[in-house]
Amino acid sequence: QVQLVESGGGLVQPGGSLRLSCVASRTIFSINAMGWYRQAPGKERELVAGTTGGGITNYADSVKGRFTISRDSAKNAVNLQMNSLKPEDTAVYYCYAYNILGTRFWGQGTQVTVSS
Repeated sequence: QVQLVESGGGLVQPGGSLRLSCVASRTIFSINAMGWYRQAPGKERELVAGTTGGGITNYADSVKGRFTISRDSAKNAVNLQMNSLKPEDTAVYYCYAYNILGTRFWGQGTQVTVSS
């Protein structure tokens, strides 16, 4: 059963923008933190941006000032607005969610390719 559904990936030129969205199913109770990781070919998965239940956000240094994470708690959703995209942002982006028990859930991943 898919519990985190992502959308919004695709191909974009350098300098362009994309918006990723992730919606958690109601089977995940009491979500606390949500956010995004990414994994490029041959590299480890890295945290891109996250937000806690209290609204605290954090970003990887490489995306600060370009990416913005936002949360819609009523919809169990998290979005990632990505501006000024660079080729090095190319990766599979994974949504994650933690519930209040500390259990982590993953989305299936969505491909983002930045290329001219």
